[in-house]
Amino acid sequence: MADVPKRDQENIEFVFEVLGSGDLGIDAYDLGDALRSLNLNPTLALIEKMGGSKKKKEKYIKFDEFLPIYSQVKKEKEQGCYEDFIECLKLYDKQENGTMLLAELQHALLSLGENLEDEQVETLFADCMDPEDDEGMIPYSPFLARMCDRPDML
Repeated sequence: MADVPKRDQENIEFVFEVLGSGDLGIDAYDLGDALRSLNLNPTLALIEKMGGSKKKKEKYIKFDEFLPIYSQVKKEKEQGCYEDFIECLKLYDKQENGTMLLAELQHALLSLGENLEDEQVETLFADCMDPEDDEGMIPYSPFLARMCDRPDML
């Protein structure tokens, strides 16, 4: 069994209760969601490398198989963090006041890096975004804090 702290194992067990299908484990299609729900930020390429599937019900991952995956992804260096994302969005902060155009953020999420789909961006904004002001500006720090699950930053 992978070297995963007891507290992390308890969190993983909870994820398996929510996403799992009994003795089958979790669908490999849901691997990315499972890892993200455990506060990890794997790339799509890493999810695929770790055994993620692009089709539902094609393959399942049992708890004992998931532990080394979790351990490996947790060690990955290519995960962005709150501070990294803040530095990126500062590039769009033309007034240097902690705000940016909502349209620019939406464009970045839809077209740069591992781009999201329209409906994913809409859900993300509904869950994490403060309303834009009359000029279309949003404060990006609270948005990132919510995305990175950093309530201490709000």
